[in-house]
Amino acid sequence: MTPESVSAIEPQPERMSEISRLAGVFFEPKKTFEDIAQRPGWLVPLILIIVAALSTMVVFSQHVGWERFFRQQMESNPRMAQLTPEQRDQALAMQMKFASVGAAVPVVAVPISFLVISAVLLGIVAGIMSAPVKFKQVFAVMCYASLTGVVSSILTLVVMFLKDPDKFNLQNPLAFNPAAFMDPTTSSKFMYSLATSLDLFSFWTILLIATGLQAAAGKKLSFGGALFSVILPWAVYVLGKSALAGLFS
Repeated sequence: MTPESVSAIEPQPERMSEISRLAGVFFEPKKTFEDIAQRPGWLVPLILIIVAALSTMVVFSQHVGWERFFRQQMESNPRMAQLTPEQRDQALAMQMKFASVGAAVPVVAVPISFLVISAVLLGIVAGIMSAPVKFKQVFAVMCYASLTGVVSSILTLVVMFLKDPDKFNLQNPLAFNPAAFMDPTTSSKFMYSLATSLDLFSFWTILLIATGLQAAAGKKLSFGGALFSVILPWAVYVLGKSALAGLFS
């Protein structure tokens, strides 16, 4: 082997371990997502997210209880006030039946939602912006960026045990958005739903996804373009969700 050929061999970057990836998402996101883009695995973070969501549901059902949750929802719904006590009891009984299997929803809902979101992001980044990214890269970025949900679940469990069960709000358990300072029973449903979406963890996840998309696309996509690709469908979803909440309130 000639000296020229030896010098032409570029050193390969050191691969990160799975533990390094999990920690690096929070402390070294740019370097971590570059490694993820080269080796787009997703199973470990996806399992952690599902386990965290399941744990929250199981602990909630035991510590707070679904009956208390549904009664709170009825009290904040003006339409329920028009029903007779017998009709409200029937509605509550029906909701409790669904709650018995509701704890298992994250097992199916999390992967499906990640697949759908990844497909939308791929359509924008690769289809519209012509960035050279693959679906497995986008899906891996989505799974690792969503590890913020594990942090959120841990904090939710802490709050759940510290707070009075009658005052715990499963739909907005943490005071990291404007809705935490609004009364859900008197506020506009549209504004309340919109306020819950303007959440610190949502913004954190958006920034991580954008960082991951830029790492996967390389120089073909700026961070601003990646951020726009994430914010656009998120904003459409948030406005649609809030509009439906206001419409059916």
